[in-house]
Amino acid sequence: MLDEDRGGRPDAASALRFLTELIAWVATPWALAAHSVPLAVAAVLVLIGLPTVFATPGDKRQVLVPVPGTVTIGLVVLQLVAAGVSAWLAWPTAVAVAVTGLVLLTVVTELPRWRRLAPLGRDGRPVG
Repeated sequence: MLDEDRGGRPDAASALRFLTELIAWVATPWALAAHSVPLAVAAVLVLIGLPTVFATPGDKRQVLVPVPGTVTIGLVVLQLVAAGVSAWLAWPTAVAVAVTGLVLLTVVTELPRWRRLAPLGRDGRPVG
């Protein structure tokens, strides 16, 4: 599944996903710090740690703990939701609107990857 002919360069979907992840990593602790610093730290550990440890073979070069594609999709959705919600809680409206647009664009560009990670059977349910 890895795109070897790109020479290690990310495609647009990867770049958008990474930008959204960075926003989640910054906005989530920013939004939570006023309520609980330990919770803000825990959020960063979850948002960075889970995708680092758990990955789908063939989707990443190095996989520490292999998981099905649906888990990888869930981890990406977690990042997207964290970025979108936290931006509204932490930042001015104009920035939150821009982040929401980025999240929606990222979802659109992620759809082909998600289809590869969780192919659907005839009944519409994920295969495997």
